[in-house]
Amino acid sequence: MSAALLMGVSACGGDSSGGAAASAGTATVAGVTVAEDAALHAALPAKVRESGVVRVAADVPYAPFEMFVTEGKPELTGLDYDLGQALGAKLGVRFAFTPQKFDGIVPAIQAGKFDAAMSAMTDNKERQAVVDFVDYSVSGSGIMVVKGNPAKITTLDDLCGKKTAVQAATHQLDLLQAHQADCKAAGKAEIDIQTFPKDSDAQLALRSDKVVAQVQTKPAAGWTAKTADQGNAFEVVDDPAAAGGYGASPNGIAVSKKLPQLSDAIQKALQALIDDGTVTRILDKYGVASIGVQKATKNAAVEDK
Repeated sequence: MSAALLMGVSACGGDSSGGAAASAGTATVAGVTVAEDAALHAALPAKVRESGVVRVAADVPYAPFEMFVTEGKPELTGLDYDLGQALGAKLGVRFAFTPQKFDGIVPAIQAGKFDAAMSAMTDNKERQAVVDFVDYSVSGSGIMVVKGNPAKITTLDDLCGKKTAVQAATHQLDLLQAHQADCKAAGKAEIDIQTFPKDSDAQLALRSDKVVAQVQTKPAAGWTAKTADQGNAFEVVDDPAAAGGYGASPNGIAVSKKLPQLSDAIQKALQALIDDGTVTRILDKYGVASIGVQKATKNAAVEDK
């Protein structure tokens, strides 16, 4: 998760898991029925098996990863929440989510308040010093265009010489500014970067044909394209050379270093859910299938990002 894109957490405490899908045992997630694997359950740390609960922190809302079903009420939804319910069912325990401000998540895990975090968290070397990561996606920046892509944008290079919307003070603005040198080297005009104070303002400019594209995080772009006007307003450009997005880095489930058995069990459960297609179904539900991975890795980041 990029600091520039963090969203405020609503006042809400305690376990915000909602509905039958939050219970241990069999669960239906994104149309897939997930059942307990007895061997994986047995591999969990004794304290988790005995409590039947994995305490999970998440910064809410941060669409499409974690959201409130109804603003002002505690029930949660989102990619991370659904994945947590699937993992819980596979492991035979309950993943109990609690909203927590993003910058306080890792310290809270270190203090023993939570066992893990699922909050679109970037796996980097700095965080690996204090938590372990089980990585489930790779994501970066994406390009969103109006439905039908009339300007025929296929890569960042196609933005050279064209008006492009981006939220101010974000990594995506840095990406566009850094690409100006590539435009010049190709003998093209620089990108006409149009900055906006809010992502919604940039989206309005795209709707109004004031720009040909908007650059934002690829998961946010995928979710917006899937939900705006029932999916009829926008589409995401999928560049085969950057399937997860430009400048993509691994996102992972952060797990307390005091619970190595838990991170091992989560990794094995995640791989099982990747292999049977459950993870792809969950990602596709939120319009972000392109950020998925084929192998559940641990601490995949090799440098700070």
